[in-house]
Amino acid sequence: MAAWRCRAALRLCATVVLINMVVCKGVVEDLDESFKENRNDDIWLVDFYAPWCGHCKKLEPIWNEVGLEMKSIGSPVKVGKMDATSYSSIASEFGVRGYPTIKLLKGDLAYNYRGPRTKDDIIEFAHRVSGALIRPLPSQQMFEHMQKRHRVFFVYIGGESPLKEKYIDAASELIVYTYFFSASEEVVPEYVTLKEMPAVLVFKDETYFVYDEYEDGDLSSWINRERFQNYLAMDGFLLYELGDTGKLVAIAVIDEKNTSVEHTRLKSIIQEVARDYRDLFHRDFQFGHMDGNDYINTLLMDELTVPTVVVLNTSNQQYFLLDRQIKNVEDMVQFINNILDGIVEAQGGDSIWQRLKRIVFDAKSTIVSIFKSSPLMGCFLFGLPLGVISIMCYGIYTADPDGGYIEERYEVSKSENENQEHIEESKEQQEPSSGGSVVPTVQEPKDVLEKKKD
Repeated sequence: MAAWRCRAALRLCATVVLINMVVCKGVVEDLDESFKENRNDDIWLVDFYAPWCGHCKKLEPIWNEVGLEMKSIGSPVKVGKMDATSYSSIASEFGVRGYPTIKLLKGDLAYNYRGPRTKDDIIEFAHRVSGALIRPLPSQQMFEHMQKRHRVFFVYIGGESPLKEKYIDAASELIVYTYFFSASEEVVPEYVTLKEMPAVLVFKDETYFVYDEYEDGDLSSWINRERFQNYLAMDGFLLYELGDTGKLVAIAVIDEKNTSVEHTRLKSIIQEVARDYRDLFHRDFQFGHMDGNDYINTLLMDELTVPTVVVLNTSNQQYFLLDRQIKNVEDMVQFINNILDGIVEAQGGDSIWQRLKRIVFDAKSTIVSIFKSSPLMGCFLFGLPLGVISIMCYGIYTADPDGGYIEERYEVSKSENENQEHIEESKEQQEPSSGGSVVPTVQEPKDVLEKKKD
């Protein structure tokens, strides 16, 4: 009886899984060449994939969940996928150069998704980009609701102006990363102080910053720098994104599983600096912590001792190591000021020497990782070519370098001897031999003979 119930439960689970797969596949459309002509009729969220791509296969169940979620909430965005290897011409028109590539297609515009490949992040991207470019905030209640919902967002306050035109241009470029709103001065919270109108503000970290054209430069560049929270949990993808901001990144490299005082103290110091000195440093610095030193070691081509603090310039691959022991917040602030004043020497960079060093380091890391993961495969890939090269070198080294010369010299000597013999034979024919051979007489002229007779 128990066995029968177990089999029945397994059949039920299999049925549920099959139904979910069918439902998910039903809400994610398989696109073909007709998509090129019909895509302007709707807003599309498309996954361009390759059947052999491992990352594409990992994304597939998440993509099915995205399609199901968008369908259930009644989103106007349609979810589809296209085999970019079968329809390569269409994929090329959309600028697909890697797999998987996620794009939201809205009219003639195509927006690339560059965030984490999770269901919630992809859906958030679709909602943000498919909606209005600049969303109005008509009331204080709506403003407060947006503050609770979004960790970072930008607001334009004022009427029509050249600044608003720049704001719209920046939003069209950066809508893939953050939200853009507009509001009147009456809607803004009372704690916000504006020296002049119109203005652009960023709300984040429970405070706000006002754009200053004189100090902050280009509006689009300022928005790109300020679209992150001041303190973040860092990873490789986030550091890559921060490379576009031009900011220095101060990171506490720790082991989150280690609860010792030293690990927690460094993390707390970085958090305090980010919070208490943000007005002083937020234009130049981004703060955060990273769990483990594997990625940092690869980036720096060095072995950092954990815990420690490192400051990265992700735009040119330079970095700064501690010039002092960080005991408190004041030590960290002094270290940052020394970097800004040029007292602390920058290491690394993107010079030719560093690029060559990077090539050697990457090659070494690849070989080590192959041998660690599969020693037999490593021996086959590197041992066989090295063995062949070794045999060739041994053959070249042990070959007799004079053999060909001796043979050639023998041939030359032989020919010279033969020539000498011919010369001697010709001389013997012309000169008398020691046995008294007769030398032919030379006939004198006739007039000389007549004189002798006289």
